[in-house]
Order: sequence, then C-alpha cells, then structure tokens
Amino acid sequence: MLPPWLPEAVRSYIGHIEDGVSLRELARSKGCAASTVLRQVRRYENRRDDPLIDGGLAALGRGSNRRNSAPAWKEAEPMSAPIRPTSMQADDPASQLEIRRVLRRLAEPGATLVVAPDMEMAVILRAMPDGQQVRTGVVERASAETYALRDWVRCRKPGRVAQYEITSVGRAALKRLMGEAQGGLAEAQSPYAAQHREMTDRIEPGAEGPRRIRYNMAESPVALLGRRKDRGGEPFLGPDLVAAAERLREDFELAQMGPRVAQNWDRFLTAGDRGSFAAESGGSDGSRKARDRVAAAPRDLGPGLGDMVLRCCCFLEGLEAAERRLGWSARSGKIVLRIALQRLKRHYDETYGRSGPLIG
Repeated sequence: MLPPWLPEAVRSYIGHIEDGVSLRELARSKGCAASTVLRQVRRYENRRDDPLIDGGLAALGRGSNRRNSAPAWKEAEPMSAPIRPTSMQADDPASQLEIRRVLRRLAEPGATLVVAPDMEMAVILRAMPDGQQVRTGVVERASAETYALRDWVRCRKPGRVAQYEITSVGRAALKRLMGEAQGGLAEAQSPYAAQHREMTDRIEPGAEGPRRIRYNMAESPVALLGRRKDRGGEPFLGPDLVAAAERLREDFELAQMGPRVAQNWDRFLTAGDRGSFAAESGGSDGSRKARDRVAAAPRDLGPGLGDMVLRCCCFLEGLEAAERRLGWSARSGKIVLRIALQRLKRHYDETYGRSGPLIG
C-alpha cells in the first residue's frame, strides 16, 4: 500500500504507470473526470527530470510489486465517500519534529536544499549577507524525496548539483505543524486556518505617536501580489501601487459601501441610510467625502479596470474569482489589476497630489 500522506496526483500516476490502470477506471474510482487524472499523470511525468521527484517515484515503483495483490491506489475496503488523507495524518511525533526542523531551516531567507547524485544526504545551505554560504542542516535523501513529492520544495536550479527552495505549500505545512505544536493556543485549534495567515507588523502614525499594528497580509490579494517577484526579481506590484490599493480600501470601509458592483458607480455607494443615494442624506461628513473619493476613482478608471480594483482591493476577492465573475481568461487578472492600480495611482496623484487624499 502507498503511504497515506501521498498526494492524490502521485497516486494517480502510480496507478496508471505502475499498475497499468486506465485513466477512465482511475477517474471512476476517484469520482472525477478522466481529464483531471490525465493532467495529474502528465504533471508528474513532466517532472521526472527532477532528481528528487524521479527518485521518489522510482522508490514507490520498486516498493509496489503488486502483481498478486490489490493495487495500492485502491482502498483496502470500498467506501461510498472515501476520506482523503491529509499530508500530516501518517506522521508520528518524531517525524513531525524532524519536518518542523527542516522546514524552519528552509523557510529562512536565502536557504536552499542542495542535492547531488553521489550524495546520500541533502544539505541545507543559507546565503549570508557577506556572500558566504553556511550549512544549517542535513536531510536524508529519502526524506528530501518525500518533501518534493508533497510539493513542499521545488527545484530552483537544475543540474548535477540541484538546488531546491521551499514552496508556499511547504510554508503552509510548517504553519500547521507549528500551530499543532503550540498546544492550548487558538492557532492549535485551527491549524488549517493558520496556514492561510501572513501575519506581519507595520507602523502607523497616531495622535500619541507612532504605533505598531499587527495585521494579516494574506487578507488582501493585492498585498500577496506585492510580495511576489517577476522574472527580473522585482516585486510584481511596487510599494506605491500597494499603497494606492490600501488607500482605496480605507475609503471603501469608511464609506460603509455595500457588496454590489456595477458600472453605475453612484448607485452602489451606500451610506448609513441604504435607501437613499443622495450625498446630503445623513451620515457623517467623513463618510460622505470617502464615498465621493471612492466613486471618483472607478469612474476615472472606467468599466473593467474600475470593476477589478473594487473587487480585489475593496471586496477582497481573489484573482481567480474576479476573472470568473468578469468573464476573463485565466491568469489575466493580475496583469489587468496591475494596469488598474497604475491608473489608480495616477488618479490619486493628479487629483490629490502625491501625498494622497486625507482619510476622513
């Protein structure tokens, strides 16, 4: 039997390649479309040039001599609603302790996992500010292969000496393990919720001086894009674009706007009185000014760009959800969002000056 932590895509690959099961039969047993299984199989077939992926799949293939037994991709007993095992389900406390140690080292800035064909152990190296590389840990090659199969690490630099870095899935697994290890805390009660949080601090000016505010960066799709890098290593969204998005979101929250989006910007802006859309109909002066600023921004951007900034910056919709709602092609939302934020920043600069509008 295959280990319970193995991802479903690897099970599909082993079932089709090693057991010779047809894609349609695998799809029927998993309750999905045959095209889904085909994509899973092709994904790992294309990754066989990865040394860790290839070694892990080869080890699973050698350990699955199942000519006279039931295929490992099937459950021991048929179930009407099979439970998908989690990535942590089969790990004993000692294994989880080792996983936490390795993932914490890989999560450090400048850390890479180095693997060579003639090395029985993988080495974790960390680039220091002075340019030197320091060894911070070692990992058994079999364990490194399991990390690659779980998508916790990916090959950043292929070759005879391959270099790997931790992925977002690996960071999420580290958060779950850290939450489970902190018994009695709120994060321990919801480890899968903690993996979606990106807690960080920022300094906000106040009447009594600067104050430190802790917030969740993963709450905003724009903040997440601001941390991603493009092909040149630069942030996909610059700090000025992220600041423009946050300025629009602050006005949105101050204006107490409803969740409806339309191209008639004046009609979906709501104050404390949801039945009236007149600027003089109640509400504080700060809210009225915020509504005016938010109404002016998407009106200047126009349809499409205005919808995008409202959904991603104000309603905190993900890019995929915004693409589906607007009927756009996949992976086009982030390009449109960047163009929209550039236009939004220009709107703020031309209307209020480079210092931006005063909130309230």
